[in-house]
Amino acid sequence: MADGTARARSGGGRSRRAALEAQPLLFAELRQQPARPSPLAQELLAFRQFGGRTEFTTTPGGAGTLRRTVDTYRNEFWTSAQRAGHSLHEVSYRACFKQELPAFFIDRLTQPGDVVYDPFSGRGTTALAAALRGRVPFANDISPLAAMLLRPRLVPPALAAIEQRLTALDLGAAGELPEELLVFFHRDTLREICALRAHLLARAAAGALDPVDDWIRMVAVNRLTGHSPGFFSVYTLPPNQAVSVAAQQKINHKRQQLPPRRSVPEIVLKKSRSLLADCDAASRTALAAVADRSLLSTSPADRTAAIADRSVQLVVTSPPFLDVVHYSQDNWLRCWFCGVDADAVPITMARTLPLWAAAMTAVFHELHRVLAPGGAVAFEVGEVKGGSVRLEETVIPCAVAAGFEPELVLVNQQQFTKTANCWGIDNNRKGTNSNRVVLLRR
Repeated sequence: MADGTARARSGGGRSRRAALEAQPLLFAELRQQPARPSPLAQELLAFRQFGGRTEFTTTPGGAGTLRRTVDTYRNEFWTSAQRAGHSLHEVSYRACFKQELPAFFIDRLTQPGDVVYDPFSGRGTTALAAALRGRVPFANDISPLAAMLLRPRLVPPALAAIEQRLTALDLGAAGELPEELLVFFHRDTLREICALRAHLLARAAAGALDPVDDWIRMVAVNRLTGHSPGFFSVYTLPPNQAVSVAAQQKINHKRQQLPPRRSVPEIVLKKSRSLLADCDAASRTALAAVADRSLLSTSPADRTAAIADRSVQLVVTSPPFLDVVHYSQDNWLRCWFCGVDADAVPITMARTLPLWAAAMTAVFHELHRVLAPGGAVAFEVGEVKGGSVRLEETVIPCAVAAGFEPELVLVNQQQFTKTANCWGIDNNRKGTNSNRVVLLRR
């Protein structure tokens, strides 16, 4: 879920052991190599693609019969470059991980035609990465926004069809405007937004929402608010998080700004052109081959009746973190545009570690049901509470209690990224600069 920062390297004359002991890994014990490395573990030990050597430690989790000591591998395992992958992924969503994360595991642990699943799909990074690689995408999320953001990108329309539809829309008459939203939007821009919203809601209610409408809704949701002229709004927070009306009033006052006039059709078309930039014939062929077999569900992650027993080969996911991300608050404006009651979406928001562990144990029992024997779960967690809580140490006993065996922990570290820098977060601090992935087997 979080992008990475600098590779950890021992330096200044310190030994490798001393450098690792300086890391705040709880109970970490340095060894030269794992006792019985799996094929993936052997690859991780030999990994040198970005120049660094893989560091190896062990991480325990749990107590008593649930206790396991798991080999942990630390390196830069995928690129820190911004927008390095397929353009279809470039849809913003709070706390999303980079496409390179699921791609790393999909390429190594599945074959074309296998089912790859994400029970906390968010913007659909895992599912889209799987589909582009010829794997069948399954995605679930408690928020209906998730399917709205993913489905159009599995069957992307032609740019000409999008342009034709935008030209045909009458965005001049929108009825009464929600005056409180004028802190974000110029009045004429808000009129176009409301007219587009009314059109899409009417089409959805009539069961007439076609792939072009679906695509336009997805792009409009993505362009509602942001911090550049490429969004409908005046300058505000990055597009993965909508501030409150009161907070935006303070931003406007501090910056002495008024919402500028933006053209909704022009911005939607421009973003569409960007998203479709890499969508060549090969991409469309790969997506078309699996789109009919895809499954998108909206339900709690521990109760996914739509997914058959033992039907999934690989799960790559990142769950809601421990009391750090407020999804309903972040997405209130998106929910308004899509006609969704944000307060009615029961997002998991565990305030304590025991509550979070109980919620994840229930999810693991459900994943054990849907995963095929020999299948794997790549469960990405972050560092919370200033790095003092390592959630992988909690994940391990939760997974063991559900019948999984932990194979390894992968820690991806990189140079800090644009997002981390925007929020003023230092390298390897506060969970935004490293991916910590627990790999489990059924």
